[in-house]
Amino acid sequence: MNRAKYILAIDLGTSGCKCAAVSLQGKVAHWDFKPVALKIVGHSGAEEDPADWWRAFIAAASRVVGLARQDGLQISAVCASTQGECTVPVDRKGKPLSNALTWLDMRGAGAIQESIGAGVMGVSGYNPVKLARWIQLTGGAPALSGKDQAGHMLFIRKNRPDIYEKTHRFLGAPDYINFRLTGRMACSRDSILTSWVTDNRDPANIHYHDGLIRMFGIDREKLPEIVDCIDRVGLLLPEVAETIGVDPGIPVFAGSTDTSAAAIGSGAVDDGKMHLYIGTSSWLAAHLPAKKTAVLSQIAAVPCAMNDRYLMTALQSAAGSNMAFLRDRLFFCEDELRTGETPTDVYRTLDGMAERVPAGSRGLVYAPWLFGERCPVDDGQLRAAFLNLSMRHERADIVRAVMEGVALNSNWALQAARKFLSDYPVGEITVIGGGGSSDTWCQILADVMNVTIRQPESPIESNVLGSAFIAGVGLGEMEFSDVPDRVRIRKSYQPDPANRAVYDALAGTFREAYKSLAPFYRRLNSQYEELLK
Repeated sequence: MNRAKYILAIDLGTSGCKCAAVSLQGKVAHWDFKPVALKIVGHSGAEEDPADWWRAFIAAASRVVGLARQDGLQISAVCASTQGECTVPVDRKGKPLSNALTWLDMRGAGAIQESIGAGVMGVSGYNPVKLARWIQLTGGAPALSGKDQAGHMLFIRKNRPDIYEKTHRFLGAPDYINFRLTGRMACSRDSILTSWVTDNRDPANIHYHDGLIRMFGIDREKLPEIVDCIDRVGLLLPEVAETIGVDPGIPVFAGSTDTSAAAIGSGAVDDGKMHLYIGTSSWLAAHLPAKKTAVLSQIAAVPCAMNDRYLMTALQSAAGSNMAFLRDRLFFCEDELRTGETPTDVYRTLDGMAERVPAGSRGLVYAPWLFGERCPVDDGQLRAAFLNLSMRHERADIVRAVMEGVALNSNWALQAARKFLSDYPVGEITVIGGGGSSDTWCQILADVMNVTIRQPESPIESNVLGSAFIAGVGLGEMEFSDVPDRVRIRKSYQPDPANRAVYDALAGTFREAYKSLAPFYRRLNSQYEELLK
């Protein structure tokens, strides 16, 4: 193997675009990040401008490539991972007809519910006949919250018919980036997943199903061709190569959504090995040999980057975004009370504050549902809350309660995932994403979830590692079975017996909070939506 080959790996998340020069041995030589603004629209819309994505990519990639060239490193290929469940309607020239509807956008909930038509005999809100068909063929079903491509496309068809009529293709975020890189409109096997119109019964032959397309009601010609994640989409366009400073004609591989890339980059590629991603959102995931669905807990094993495997995903809407909310909306917000610049090491400072607070945050409980929730309940009306806040609590208690709230929410999903993975013991979980960089948070996760938490050397690099490894397989330079040996673990965290009783009690309290708060939020947000009309 040529150890000198480096991949320009792209990680386009909700918060921005990271680019990195990554070797096929798993070494990140250089990386850069440029933020992208999330635009909240009304009560339930969440959009991003694809032009912002591209500008962020050009800026980050140019810097990374420049640093790599200074070191004499050769960029041999490009591969991207991006936020999933994102929809960009484009015209024949690939020009976006609107902002991208992100995975946080819930405006399609009404259109989805009309399409599903649960009726009096509905199952978990779904028409039972349609649900059975979706599960049989796809392994899942459209999110009732509208937070996926199915909801987005139906929303556009119903509420923006002018845009729907002009749409040549509906592209996901990775599909749009690949189009800008190569000029080809195509989607990967996982990026098209949450359109819920593909037959996924054979992992080596993912294809559109005409019956599902008819049932769903989206015009077939508006859907892009499907390729494998390891397929070469094309060659990098000369003008892009010149702009970012790489050699013209290098291959661009299809890549994947961030869930698929992170699953590879975590090193947990063996069946049943679980990882937990804590970034803006969160998910628990594990590869499996067969398609499987648990409707009531919103968990499914669906197509992923590995052509012979499925990926179990238990998606949660908000994780690290809760810490960002503390930083940007409470502690260092741009208003009349601002007294200085935000510290560059603010998260390290927050870690230290949380570390000195005892387990249980002195009775303060936080529900981290800033954007509703998806697993183990699909409820777009849920919202975040501090419970039992009193005069004795300080900022440090609030910080730790937020970390514990995300951990308790992850543990709630883990209980459902354990049942889903009944054939595989869950003895350890690899934590990746920005949240995985926090020693304090890793220990809290170990204590709350009662498992060993494995922390890679650089948890935040897992997505770019995954993209690089996908490209490496596409190049024929490696196999996915090589990955575990190329992901280095920094530390393992064991559950602290002194904290276990506290967190076991809080786990039950957390679930009770959901049962009590869900009807309240449903009434409150329904009232609020009526006032906005």
